Amino acid sequence: MCDYSLHNVMSTPAKVGDELVSTRFPEASTRGFCAADRPDVAVCVMPGTELAFAADIECDRGMGLLPNRKYHARVARFRQIDIDKPYVHHDALELPSGQLVMVTSLIEGQRVTVLQLPAEPAPEGETAAPVERAGYRHWEVV
Repeated sequence: MCDYSLHNVMSTPAKVGDELVSTRFPEASTRGFCAADRPDVAVCVMPGTELAFAADIECDRGMGLLPNRKYHARVARFRQIDIDKPYVHHDALELPSGQLVMVTSLIEGQRVTVLQLPAEPAPEGETAAPVERAGYRHWEVV
């Protein structure tokens, strides 16, 4: 999902394999993800989506007064927090350590690959089985 602050920006849903870039959207004065080849289009990420960063995740510490903060993590699961509060940013990344990082604090230009979308329950009578594709193991309905 896209954060409330991106409702005025053209958007598209994330798909497995998409190459994204963290960016600032001038029309919305906030940050999020765009397609690597379409900086004007926000890519909406569903909660539970797994993302791989090309380098360690890096965030602003605020107001440019302190150096950027680097997290020694290159994978994260997209989450939404504080969804009961309508006018705050909800988009966050959950790191393997359990730490949450707000998407709005990501520095611009970080390259990200969508590894896996959130699992959906299998229809009755079908089961999910592990599948390896493009070097990543995930679950798929069979």
